[in-house]
Amino acid sequence: MSYSKYFPLENYLNQVSITLTYAELEEILGFTLPPTAYNREQWWVNNSNNHTQALSWLNAGWKVENVILGKQVTFVRCES
Repeated sequence: MSYSKYFPLENYLNQVSITLTYAELEEILGFTLPPTAYNREQWWVNNSNNHTQALSWLNAGWKVENVILGKQVTFVRCES
């Protein structure tokens, strides 16, 4: 497999993550997250079949990598 000279940029961008606090997420959304988002890790599962909220990050090409309940969520780019 041959790589473009721009592969290092692609590789970097695929490894970028973003961590948002619950307050930041709620500001973006314009509403308070439900109680289950605060106390159940299952709410953050990357499964669009059972979790409509997951569609928002999965459709944008991101997935939840880590959750500290009630505090913050880390998203990473999905692998192609």
